[in-house]
Amino acid sequence: MPNIRVMLWGVLAAILFLNYTTWMRDYAPPPVVAQSGPSTAPGAAATANNLGDSVPQASSAAAPPSGTPASAASAATPATATPPASASNSEAPSGTPLHITTDVLDVGINLKGGELDRADLLQYPLRKDTPNIPVRLLSYEPPPTLYLLQSGLTGAAGETAPTHLATWTSEQKTFVLAPGAAELRVPMTWTDGQGLTVTKTFTFKRGQYAIALDYDVKNDGAAARKLASYAQFLRHWEHASRSYFDVETYSFKGPAVYDGTKSKDLNVESDSDSKYSATLTNGWVASLQHQFVAAIVPPAAQPYQYQLKVVNNEYLMTATGPILDVPAGATVQFHEELFVGPKLQSQLAAMGRNLERTVDFGILTVLAQPLFSGLNYVHKLIGNWGWSIIIVTALIKLLFYPFSQPSGRSMAKMRAVGPRMKQIQETFKDDREKLGRAMMDLYKKEKINPLAGCLPMVVQIPVFISFYRVLLESVEMRQAPFLLWINDLSSRDPYFVLPLLMGGAMFAQFKLNPAPPDPMQAKIMQFMPLVMTGMMAFFPSGLTLYWLTNTVLSIAQQWRVNQVVEAEAAKPRA
Repeated sequence: MPNIRVMLWGVLAAILFLNYTTWMRDYAPPPVVAQSGPSTAPGAAATANNLGDSVPQASSAAAPPSGTPASAASAATPATATPPASASNSEAPSGTPLHITTDVLDVGINLKGGELDRADLLQYPLRKDTPNIPVRLLSYEPPPTLYLLQSGLTGAAGETAPTHLATWTSEQKTFVLAPGAAELRVPMTWTDGQGLTVTKTFTFKRGQYAIALDYDVKNDGAAARKLASYAQFLRHWEHASRSYFDVETYSFKGPAVYDGTKSKDLNVESDSDSKYSATLTNGWVASLQHQFVAAIVPPAAQPYQYQLKVVNNEYLMTATGPILDVPAGATVQFHEELFVGPKLQSQLAAMGRNLERTVDFGILTVLAQPLFSGLNYVHKLIGNWGWSIIIVTALIKLLFYPFSQPSGRSMAKMRAVGPRMKQIQETFKDDREKLGRAMMDLYKKEKINPLAGCLPMVVQIPVFISFYRVLLESVEMRQAPFLLWINDLSSRDPYFVLPLLMGGAMFAQFKLNPAPPDPMQAKIMQFMPLVMTGMMAFFPSGLTLYWLTNTVLSIAQQWRVNQVVEAEAAKPRA
């Protein structure tokens, strides 16, 4: 049995390694915060520029980032921004902000800059016990909740442009999506008094968290103008220890960028990531957190400059488009798409550009994505995520039947020949070499694979991890009730009933299966239900429900296989 022993020691080593990495992630000292921009002397921060007041400066002579061909940069040169010296708190809205209400969003827009400085998600309560308090994704409140989505147009050096610091005007202060209306348009106007007029329009759609942003620029002046559009996130951040057992802190929180092929999370505490700068086509930028996201999606096939700046406890992630000429007497349009809301995969995918990748399923996305699709399909039919988990678990069990059935037969045969194995062990207890040969002869004669029992568990580990990621990241299952006391499948069982039931089922499974011939292996397997019960007590109850269902189905399958094998053994041989 040395192979089984080596495998068990390998599993134990993997568990110890995971515990070590989790401990280091949760309790390691925080890294030194990267500081962008020039250093300031004591007291200089009080007079330094506000990070939120940093405006990209359009310049046709702007140098492209390293690695970008000069010819490509000259075709459509993105605007650039000068890093600020320091950061400070954002100001509260000046005057009365615009108030926009749809069926899913309650939004505030500050007329200074036309920025989104508040976004309440009406269909997502912050907590189940306070259903009237929605999740607030964007906020102008001081740290730690400061989170703004700023946007505007920037011009060449010395030119006036409607940046996010300019003041816009609106004919009304309140906008409400009318019953039966498909969309709600919120226009604002700015003029420089010299013939340049810009109408900035946010378009909200019924049931959608995507927001269209359009600029209609009319140049009635005597000279041509050069303008570029931009949008950026200004957000407060604090170092947070990520815990494997806390779904809120385990998920990545911070900026992310998509380069048209793959997405990248940017660690604001990393010296390299905090100075991220690249010119990308068909990309997007997002500010991530657990189950919710705000994203900026530029038009396709246009090179945008993406730049991250970090100062103290604020980060500014900017996406700046190419400079366009606005000839005298001409009209030009700029367009961008925004997303402010939950990580609903259907709506994210509809935005295009693989925006659904903001839902982080980890390295097992290839398994987690179809798993979520299956759960979502079943949920549409029955309307309960708990029963969906049970049904999909049964389907997975059926899918893995070709792997588990031979394993079950081997374990049933080992159980049947248990007395003969004990006799061999007693006969050759002082000679391990003869004991091993006698056991192998018995296995060959009875056609038993002693490693077959490990195969189903090895195969299920990736599915288990994928299930965990789906339950962790899918906002569709956020606060989803099941039955009785289980009112949130994405959080742990408040009374630990499911973990205890799961531990009991695992112990019953241990008793049903043949005991390992090695006493040490038997003790480890007997102790495993207790270990799993303690671990699953802090995991989402939906994950515990999956493991409980899987264990009960495994018991039923093994019991049936045992009955068949015993019946076959009772038949007289010809």
